Amino acid sequence: MASNPNYNDITPEIEALAARSRENSRIDPADYPRYNVKRGLRDLNGQGVVAGLTEISDIQATREVDGQQVPCDGRLYYRGYNIEDLVRCSLEEKRFGFEEVAYLLMFGELPTREQLKNFEGELSYYRTLPNNFVRDVILKAPSQDMMNSLAKCVLTMASYDDKADDISLPNVVRQCMQLIATFPLFSAYSYQAYHYKEGNSLFIHAPRPELSTAENILSLLRADASYSFWEAHLLDICLMLHAEHGGGNNSTFTTHVVTSSGTDTYSCMAAALASLKGPRHGGANIKVIRMFEDMKKEIHDWEDEDEIKRYLRALLHGEAFDHAGLIYGMGHAVYSLSDPRANILQSFVETLSREKGRTDEYGLYSRVQRLAPQVIADERKIYKGVSANVDFYSGFVYHMLNLPLELYTPIFAIARVAGWSAHRIEELINMGKIIRPSYSYVGKHRAYVPVDQR
Repeated sequence: MASNPNYNDITPEIEALAARSRENSRIDPADYPRYNVKRGLRDLNGQGVVAGLTEISDIQATREVDGQQVPCDGRLYYRGYNIEDLVRCSLEEKRFGFEEVAYLLMFGELPTREQLKNFEGELSYYRTLPNNFVRDVILKAPSQDMMNSLAKCVLTMASYDDKADDISLPNVVRQCMQLIATFPLFSAYSYQAYHYKEGNSLFIHAPRPELSTAENILSLLRADASYSFWEAHLLDICLMLHAEHGGGNNSTFTTHVVTSSGTDTYSCMAAALASLKGPRHGGANIKVIRMFEDMKKEIHDWEDEDEIKRYLRALLHGEAFDHAGLIYGMGHAVYSLSDPRANILQSFVETLSREKGRTDEYGLYSRVQRLAPQVIADERKIYKGVSANVDFYSGFVYHMLNLPLELYTPIFAIARVAGWSAHRIEELINMGKIIRPSYSYVGKHRAYVPVDQR
C-alpha cells in the first residue's frame, strides 16, 4: 500500500469490485410485477401505497366524479387550513408567516397572538450555538456540500445535549424547537466557512433576536446584513410552502421510519437530511437552475416556441443538459393538473422579475411551463397529467434574491424541519410497531464452497 494513499482515487481493483456488484445484484425487471411489488411504494397508476395515517397535512390532486377519481387542481392543507389562505393572510397582515406555520404543524392549532409571540420568543432564545461551536465544528474541515455540513452540525449538537437520547415528548419538543431555530445558523455559517477556505472573506454575523427566520437568513448571508422587506417576505413565503408536504414524501417518511426505531431526535433529523439531499427530492431546484442556464445558452431566441420545443425534446431523449432524459421541475408524484405551491410562487416571481429586470428569463420559464407538458405527452406514455412543481420556480426565486446555489437545498431543510418535527412528534405519540416492510427473496440458495475450492 502507498505511504500516502489518495482515498478519492478509483483504483482498477475498485472498478472490478463495482463491476462484480453490478453483475451479481441485478434483478429481472419482470420479477417486480410477478411478485406484485409496488416499486417506489406506488402502484401502476402512481398512487402511493398507504403506509400510515396523519393529521398534519393533506394533499388533494383528484376529486370523485360519478364514482371515479379524476384529476383536479392541486390543493395543500396544513392541519386542515389551505396553504393559499395561510400565505394570503400573512401578506394582508404584513407579517411573516413561517413561525405561525411551524406552530400550527407541531401543535395542531393556529396560535393566538400571545401564543405566537411566546413561540417566536422561544425560537429567538434557542437561536444560538454552544460556545466555540462555530470554531470547533463548522470552521474545521468545511465541506463543499452544505447538506453534509448541516447533517454534521445536527449530529454534533447531540454531544452538547445532556438529554440527547431522551425521547419523552417534552424533551423532543424542546429539541425540535432548537433545531428549527439553529438550522439557519448551521447553513449560513457552513457556507461562509467553505468560501473562506476557498480564499474569500469570512464574516460571521450574530443572529438578531427581533428578526424572523427569513430575515435572519438574509442577514446572516449578506456581508452588510441588509435586505428589503419584500425580499424577506418572499423568502418567508418559500419557507411556508416548503414546510410540509404529507407523510409520504421521502424525507418525511424517513422521519417516521427512523422515529419508529426509538432513536434520538438528532439521528432522526440527520437521516431526513440525507434523504432531502438527493436530486430526486430536495436537490431538484438546483437541477432546474442548471438546466435553464444550459437552455439559455442553447436557445438563440427565447420567444421561439418551436426552438424551445426542440430543446425540450432533446432533454427527453437524453441529448441535452445532463443526458438524464428529464425535464427538471416538471411533474410530481401526486399532483397532475397543478401544484398549488408552484401557482403561489409564480404570481410573486412575475413581480420580482420586473423589479430585478429579468422579465426575459421569466418569459422563458413561462413558455417552458406551458410547452413542456405538451412535449412530454407527445413523447411519452404517461398515466396522468404533468405540470410544473414547486421546484420549477423556487430556484429562480432564490437566484433573483442572490442566494448562493449551494444553499438552495439547505433552505428547503430550514423550512421542512418544521414538518419533520411535527411528524416525529406524531409518530412518537402513536408509535406502535417499528416500521418494517418486507422484501421477497428472488435469488438461489447455494451450498458453501471452501475457499481453496473456489
